[in-house]
Parts: sequence; C-alpha cells; structure tokens
Amino acid sequence: MNPRTLAIALPLLFACSIAIAQPAAKGDGVQVSNPSVLRKLIPAERLEHTATEQYQQLTAGARRQGALAPANHPQVMRLRAIAERIIKHAPRFNPDATSWKWEVNLIGSKQINAFCMPGGKIAFYTGILETLRLTDDEVAIVMGHEVAHALREHSRERLAKNSITRFGTAIVGAVISGGRYADVINQAGSLATLKFSRDNETDADVVGLDLAARAGFDPRAGVTLWRKMTTASKNAPPQFLSTHPTGPNRIKEIERHLAEVMPLYERSRGSESR
Repeated sequence: MNPRTLAIALPLLFACSIAIAQPAAKGDGVQVSNPSVLRKLIPAERLEHTATEQYQQLTAGARRQGALAPANHPQVMRLRAIAERIIKHAPRFNPDATSWKWEVNLIGSKQINAFCMPGGKIAFYTGILETLRLTDDEVAIVMGHEVAHALREHSRERLAKNSITRFGTAIVGAVISGGRYADVINQAGSLATLKFSRDNETDADVVGLDLAARAGFDPRAGVTLWRKMTTASKNAPPQFLSTHPTGPNRIKEIERHLAEVMPLYERSRGSESR
C-alpha cells in the first residue's frame, strides 16, 4: 500500500477501533458494540441487490435440479415458522431489517450448511437438518446466528476490509463512484460462502442467542448444537465449519452469555403461556 493510500486508510481504521470500543444502546439481553464504520465503504443497497441476484441464481439452479423444496414441504414450513418468530426481533439490531424482503428456502443437499445473505435471504440445506437431527431450538440457534451476520452487516464489513487490503481505500472509492462495484463483489465470490473473522463469528453467536431467546427458543441449545457440530467434524469437516470456526472456546463463549439471554427466554415462554 503506497503512502497516500495508507494516509487515507489509517484514519478509517482508527475510527473503526473507536466504534468497536463504544457499546451499543443499553437494555436487556446481550450488549454488543456498534458495527464497524468501515462497512460504509460498501453501499448497502448495492450489496443487497447483489445478494438477491445470487440468491435467485442459487434457488433457480436448485429448482432445475429438483432440489428446491416446495412451500408445503414439512421442513420448509418448519423453517419459515421459526424464521417468522426470529425476524420479529431483527430490527433491534438493525432497523433497516423492517424493509428487507425476507426469504426462507430449503435446498436438498448433504451439505451441513445454512446461511443468510444481506437483505434477509435465508437458505438451509437438508444435510444440516438430517445429519445433525436438529431440534427446533437448535435450528433457531443456527438461524439466529446466520441472521445476525446479516443484521450486523458482516459481509459488508468484510468486503470493505478486503478491498482496502487489495486495492487501497482510494481505489475502492474510485471503483464504487465509477459504477464498477461488481469488481469488488467478484473478489469475494459468493456472498453465501464469504469467510468472516473470528470476531464476526463471536458477534453472530452472541446476537443469535439473543434473537433465539427473544423468539422463545432455548438458548442452551447453542451448546448442544456445537457439540453435534464437533462430533460431525471428526469424520469429514462440514461445509458449515469451513466458514465457522468451532471448538471448546466457542461453547465457553456461548455459556458465558447464557445468564444474559435466559431471562429473555423465560419471559418469552411466560408470555406464550398466558
């Protein structure tokens, strides 16, 4: 990176560190830092448009292969019912989520994988449901985690950081303003498989627990889920784990936040019983 580019990038990186250090608004549940300001280098509208295009291509391809489950499939109905409960609480972490055109689909594949693209495009593979025999609570933990990535705009942040590394901030600005945004996206490939940092993963775990608990799903399922993931990875690492680091530290982090989210779960369960 040349001196001019470095001079532009360093203030942004410093601003990012300040934003991370500042806690978000206080309240019940988990407390998370404000999203990185670097994400603003990537226009949200264009990223969501690209995500929609990629999602449509993925589902269209699955449909042609007979792998896209129909709306009346029991597992699709199950996923959409769980999603409906979680999405109600999405605006807490991103007010823009109220205008997203959410979609939930199931793709027939042995892959142990699931994702949520920017703009609320969710997909589960049958492999993760069948191989791990997920309970509704465990499905909610997976979905909450993936939705959290979208709400916290981790894809947008990751693309911005990758762009600074590869092109320099000045060049990124020229690419975006010049209408060649696709060049930046192409560097990342599919948004469904974009690799996040360890901090992003921890952030998504924590926010996902909060979302699941508020929706009435037991956050303790996060522990059983990752134990299942660990067991599954001993034979052949699932696709889900190629972008989601796992291990004892992850379970410990989840357990550390249970005290914050269990009251949300109990309150939600109490309101349902009335």
